[in-house]
Amino acid sequence: MSFPLLTATAAIPAIGAIATAAVPAARRTFAKWLALLFSLATLVLAGIALARFEPGGSRFQLTESHAWIKDFGVRYELGVDGIGVALMALTALLMPFIILAAWHDADPSPSSQLRSSRGGPNENKPYRWRPTQGFFALMLMTEAMVILSFEATDVFLFYILFEAMLIPMYFLIGGFGDRATSSGAAAAAAGGGDENAASQRSYAAVKFLLYNLVGGLIMLAAVIGLYTVAGTFSLSEIAEARANGTFSMATSTERWLFLGFFFAFAVKAPLWPLHTWLPNAMGEATSPVAVLITAVVDKVGTFAMLRFCLQLFPEASKWATPVILVLALISIVYGALLAVGQRDIKRLIAYASISHFGFIVLGIFAMTSQGQSGATLYMVNHGISTAALMLVAGFLISRRGSRLIADYGGVQKVAPILAGTFLIGGLATLSLPGLAPFVSEFLVLVGVFSAYPVIGIIATTGIVLAAIYVLVLYQRTMTGPVKAEVQGMADLKVRELVVVVPLIALLIFLGVYPKPLTEIVNPAVQHTLSDVQKKDPQPQVEAVK
Repeated sequence: MSFPLLTATAAIPAIGAIATAAVPAARRTFAKWLALLFSLATLVLAGIALARFEPGGSRFQLTESHAWIKDFGVRYELGVDGIGVALMALTALLMPFIILAAWHDADPSPSSQLRSSRGGPNENKPYRWRPTQGFFALMLMTEAMVILSFEATDVFLFYILFEAMLIPMYFLIGGFGDRATSSGAAAAAAGGGDENAASQRSYAAVKFLLYNLVGGLIMLAAVIGLYTVAGTFSLSEIAEARANGTFSMATSTERWLFLGFFFAFAVKAPLWPLHTWLPNAMGEATSPVAVLITAVVDKVGTFAMLRFCLQLFPEASKWATPVILVLALISIVYGALLAVGQRDIKRLIAYASISHFGFIVLGIFAMTSQGQSGATLYMVNHGISTAALMLVAGFLISRRGSRLIADYGGVQKVAPILAGTFLIGGLATLSLPGLAPFVSEFLVLVGVFSAYPVIGIIATTGIVLAAIYVLVLYQRTMTGPVKAEVQGMADLKVRELVVVVPLIALLIFLGVYPKPLTEIVNPAVQHTLSDVQKKDPQPQVEAVK
C-alpha cells in the first residue's frame, strides 16, 4: 500500500490544530512556534506532492479511495489534477507567512490592560487574556479543511468540507477582530471603541456565516438530487459513466442541479450580487485572517466551478454561460468602482478582490484554453499578491491604529522599506507587467476576446480602474507631508521582512517565468474543456487578394 500523501498533507495541520489548542494557557509563545512548525511540515508535504505530480500523466493522481458510508455510497476519495495540486501548494505556502504575520494578533489587548490598570468596576477581576492557542489552532484547522477540499473527488465529502470550514472562520472573524479603528483616532480616544468594534465583528461574522450557510443548504439539496439521478457521489464514476454513454440527465434536471452547485460556489467566490459579506469580513478581521479569507478560503468557490460545475453539468454550464459572464463583468467593474471610492484601506483591498474574482469567473466561463489557464493562474497569483499587499497593509495599520486612508501621509519618508513593499504589492494588484498577476490577467483577456470581444473590451476597464485605486491609495498614504501621527513610525522589522520578502520574490519570479505553473495547470484545463466539449475559436483571417 502506497503512502497516503494527500491524507497526510491535510492531516498534519489538523493534528497541529489539536496540539496547539492543548498547549497550557501560560505557554502562548510555545503555541505560536508549534503552529508555525506544523504549517512548515504541511508545506514540505505539499511540496512533495507537487514534485510527484506528473503534468503529462493521468488526470487525477496520488489517488486514495476507501469505503466510508456504504449504505449511501459515500467514499473517502481523494485525487489531485493540475489545478488542485497548484491550489493545495498555494494554501500550504501562504499559511506559514500568515502565522508569522499574526504572531501578536492574539496577544493581550493594550487597551484592556490600560483599563485594568486604571481600575473601575472590574478592577478586582483578573485580566482576560485572548486565547492565543485557540487562534492559531483555528487557523490550522481551516488550512486542513481547505487542503482536503482541493483533494476531494467524492461530492459528498467535498460538501462536508465546504460547510465545515465555515466554523473556524466564523470564530476567527468574530472572536479575533482587528483592533484598529475605521472611525478615526479621535473617535477611538473618545471611548466606547471596544464595544462598537465587538458589535461590528459580530455583525461581520454572522453575515459571513449566514450567506455561506444559505449557499451550502441549496448545494445540499443539489447534492442529494445528484445522488438520486446518478446513484453515486463519486466524481470519477459519474464522469466515466457519462463518457461511456451509460449515464445522462434530463436537460431540466441538469440545469437545476447546476444552479444549486453554482449558487453556493458564487457565494464563496464571491460573485456579484452575492458578495456583500466579503468587505465586512475582511474589514473586521485581522489582516492575516483577511488573507486567509480571500487568498485561501474563497479559492474553494472558483476551484469548485472548474471541478464540479463544468465536469458534472457540462450542458448546463454552456447554457448558463451568457448570464454568468454578465455577472462576472459586473463584479469586475462594480468592485473596482467601489474600491476607488473607499476610505478604509482593508475594505479597498476587499472590493479589489471582488473585481479580481470577477476576472477569474470570466476566464472560467469563457470556455477557452487561454481563459481557463489564466483563471487558474489568477487564483494562485491573486493569492500571493493579495497576501503581500494585505499583510503589509496590516503592518502599517498596526503601527497607526487606524484603517482610514486619511489618517496617513508621508510614510515613505519615515518607513521607506514598508512603503516600498506596499508599492510592489499594489503594483502586483493592478497587474503591472513583470509581476505574476499580469500573466494571469493577460491570458484571461486573450481568452475572453477570442470568444466574446465585446465583453473583453468592457472588462479592460477594470484594469484602468485598478490603476486608479492602487496609485491613489499609495499617493495618499505614502507620499506628501509627513503627518504628526506618522512621525516616528517604525520601519519593517525582521519578522515582518521574513513574511513579505519571499512573497515579493515569488511575484517577480512567476511574473518573469510562469512556465513551471503553466505546465502543471494546462493539461487539467484541456481535460475540463473536453468535459464541456469546447474548442478554442479559430481566428478569422481574410486572404490577401
